[in-house]
Amino acid sequence: MKLGVMSDSHDNIPNIKRAVALFNEIGVDLVVHAGDFIAPFAIDPLGELNCRVVGVFGNNDGERVVVAKRFETIGGEVHPNLADVSLGDKKIAVMHYPELAIPIAKSGDYDIVIYGHTHQIDIQKGQSLLLNPGETGGWTTGKATVAVVDLATLEATIHEL
Repeated sequence: MKLGVMSDSHDNIPNIKRAVALFNEIGVDLVVHAGDFIAPFAIDPLGELNCRVVGVFGNNDGERVVVAKRFETIGGEVHPNLADVSLGDKKIAVMHYPELAIPIAKSGDYDIVIYGHTHQIDIQKGQSLLLNPGETGGWTTGKATVAVVDLATLEATIHEL
């Protein structure tokens, strides 16, 4: 099984569409988004995924009620701070902020802990796989990225869009 991971897309619709196409091509079983979609219209391309999508809000997500309705429309779900999801036998925690993610990863309560916010790629293996896929939007670093995690090995691969 494979997990698609994205974060900080910041309304970059072309890059969101590239991420969706990549995830569909790879055949991921679930996509998680670690926040900062920004506007409600940025959710719509996620409806083209061939799998379920789960997200959390980030610090730049303003119209949360409308974003949540868009998630409902595409058959996904969005959570205020923490998404606690399972895929196969793996427990996955998704949040926006590293200051939440790091202690959760150290607890060993989850197999995979995902965060965003910093726009910086981060892959750490400890008691949990701690992962920041970088930024899907590419506005801050000039590099648009997503990650795919192989659940059998807990290996994360970064893909540039």
